[in-house]
Amino acid sequence: MSKADEQYLGIVQQVLEKGYYDQNRTGVATYKLPHQIMQFDLEEEFPILTTKFVAFKTAVKELLWIFKDQSNSIARLHEQNVHIWDEWTLPDQTIGTSYGWIVNKFKLVDKLLDSLRNNPQDRRMIMSLWQNEYLEGGALYPCAFLTMWDVTDGRLNMMLVQRSADMPLGVPFNMAQYAVLACMMAQVSGLRPGLFTHVINNAHVYENQLEGMREQLSRAAHAKKTPKLWLNPEITNFYDFSEADIRLEGYEHLGKIDMEVSV
Repeated sequence: MSKADEQYLGIVQQVLEKGYYDQNRTGVATYKLPHQIMQFDLEEEFPILTTKFVAFKTAVKELLWIFKDQSNSIARLHEQNVHIWDEWTLPDQTIGTSYGWIVNKFKLVDKLLDSLRNNPQDRRMIMSLWQNEYLEGGALYPCAFLTMWDVTDGRLNMMLVQRSADMPLGVPFNMAQYAVLACMMAQVSGLRPGLFTHVINNAHVYENQLEGMREQLSRAAHAKKTPKLWLNPEITNFYDFSEADIRLEGYEHLGKIDMEVSV
């Protein structure tokens, strides 16, 4: 079994067996556990699940929308046939002062790249999407909101902190997205990919997702081999990346599992 499936399913199993049951803002109760952690060496394995299909191309499009385009426009997603933000669209057809809007306002990508290239031992390499004065203007408080970066022995290590994690739907996307982001940043900074540590404050499964999660757990013994991430080696400027420059090679999976999203 891939380390992605192993670690992810291990958390899901614990949530289902030991999770605290209660209500939340969505009105759909969850089973949840605090302070869950996954860690992957990106030189050894790309962390994407094989026990169910993960829409990698859609995940990459959202990633580029946030960090490359630095956009909050729903129209820009619709142009790419991406509708994952439709439930949270504001009247002005944006997601407001959240995600890409924050990245752009605070020049988070540019500051990080400058440090990686010119001061790689900086211990303040952080991109935070949690900016208090702009939270209420966003369609949704950011879930995966903080990345912290470290360069050790020529390798770029990244820690993702996620305040709230829908394990069935959100986390499979986030695992793959931020692993891609780390590899992109490493390539354009002349570094090798290193550790990717995913810290989850509130790991939860909604009660209407239990059947789907049990189905995925039953597939564990049949997990597939891990695919390889390919980035166009000619790209040296982060803003030159496009969807065509990012792909998975040899991605095999055990098929889709339909589960509901709670808004």
